[in-house]
Amino acid sequence: MARVLVHAGKLPARTAEDLSRTARDQRRSFVSAVVGANALSANDLAISLSQVLGLPLLDLDAIDINRLPQNLVDARTLSQYQVLVLGRRGNRLFIGGADPTDQEAVDRIKFATQLTPEWVVVEYDKLARIVDSKTASVSDALDSIVSAGEFDFEVEEQDPNAKADDEVTAEVEDAPVVRFLQKMLIDAINMRASDLHFEPYENTYRVRFRIDGELREITQPPIAIKDKLSSRIKVISKLDISEKRVPQDGRMKLKFGSKAIDFRISTLPTLFGEKIVIRILDPSSARLGVDALGYERDEKERLLNAIRRPYGMILVTGPTGSGKTVSLYTCLNILNQPGINISTVEDPAEINLPGVNQVNVNDKAGMNFAVALKAFLRQDPDVIMVGEIRDLETADIAIKAAQTGHLVLSTLHTNDAPTTLTRLLNMGVPPFNIAASVILITAQRLARRLCENCKAPADYPREALLRAGFPPSELDGSWRPYRAIGCSSCNNGYRGRVGLYQVMPISEEIQRIILAQGNAIDIAEQAQRDGVRDLRQAGLIKVRAGVTTLEEVISVTNQ
Repeated sequence: MARVLVHAGKLPARTAEDLSRTARDQRRSFVSAVVGANALSANDLAISLSQVLGLPLLDLDAIDINRLPQNLVDARTLSQYQVLVLGRRGNRLFIGGADPTDQEAVDRIKFATQLTPEWVVVEYDKLARIVDSKTASVSDALDSIVSAGEFDFEVEEQDPNAKADDEVTAEVEDAPVVRFLQKMLIDAINMRASDLHFEPYENTYRVRFRIDGELREITQPPIAIKDKLSSRIKVISKLDISEKRVPQDGRMKLKFGSKAIDFRISTLPTLFGEKIVIRILDPSSARLGVDALGYERDEKERLLNAIRRPYGMILVTGPTGSGKTVSLYTCLNILNQPGINISTVEDPAEINLPGVNQVNVNDKAGMNFAVALKAFLRQDPDVIMVGEIRDLETADIAIKAAQTGHLVLSTLHTNDAPTTLTRLLNMGVPPFNIAASVILITAQRLARRLCENCKAPADYPREALLRAGFPPSELDGSWRPYRAIGCSSCNNGYRGRVGLYQVMPISEEIQRIILAQGNAIDIAEQAQRDGVRDLRQAGLIKVRAGVTTLEEVISVTNQ
């Protein structure tokens, strides 16, 4: 910036050099040094930079600060670079700052938000007051949260005979670390995050949240807390705090007001410390109901008709993170009646559902899916849920259970419903057993849902809509697609997610194809004739309804 002001004739070269040296020595910004030395007033400096750099100038006194977007950039970054998020339009993020030449700030914000920052010049003194008020002491904020007593952890009592090392005890009970972890968990819940990532690197430590399927950097705490934070999380989740060489898995529970939320913990040794991922498991998600998941009316009827059957196998397929577990537990919640015996085996059980007998896989103890299934069949079950069919033995037992008067629900990792049947064939399951037991297959994806507050009509070329899969008859001008904008109540124009489903009942014609050992293409063509939509077609219905964007559907269904 010094060179810009010198070349523009706003500062003498000697003065600019002296102010630059002062800023370096005092570890402050060049802008603050210029304003502090009265070399230029904050107003003169802002006007000069706006004119020289050709950037818009904004008077912060003329806008309502409380209406500015929240949570797009973490408070620590705003404070570090003295910037303010003013708004978002498409992929552009408008940031107000007194030093538009700060490329480091642009790079950091672009990395954290995956948006393109564009500068708006503001006056330094007004900006500093607003940023300071928005980035009040984190310790004070944490203290107020803790003193409010809104939450508590449920932790098993430690062995009274165990002797803890003094250093380890200090790490576990370090008050700032305890408060920081609690704040991160509460922030994650309030921001509707599904996962928290605590990631150590050589010189930095960062925290990211996965919100609506996308990872966003939230903050970069001091790297010195990484070991203390790791120990704290391990104690709460009942893991071995002395073991840092191998991955570990655990669970913990947080009481958030009157609500109890479970967390699944996974640790992973990396080059510079243990990376920890915390998955938020909200039991209420299983009680949302089929309608809340995004099924169309005909898809919902097919699914409900299948789970009302007394026996048979229902398979839910899709990649990791596509919502298969929530779909299965929604079905179990419907079936969970006093007169029905339900047993589940998972690796591990993610959602606690009262009234359901849930079993965790434990390979070390010899408890795998196949062993659990054999035990279930001696427990007088009505409904069995298998977390995942991974091998022929598990598939064989599950299919036999479906053939002997039990309703079996399970998952497979395949791209769509037709390829699920060929996957079972490739595992070695006889075609007759597949045709006789499988009654319905649901393939699914999760697409980000448009924010109702800020979505706006989009103008796509007709050719783009045709390429995406819309038939010409639907492009009659009676509807308009929408695009993401972004506001203070959403995440880059999206808020929440909606399911895209391919619900395929096994008709007699599909059974004949299976018995003839037909391929997935033959099954897919017959499913289309039976009126089953593929995932792209299901997504286009959501686009037409204004639920999501065309770009989002293309992204999640691009096979």
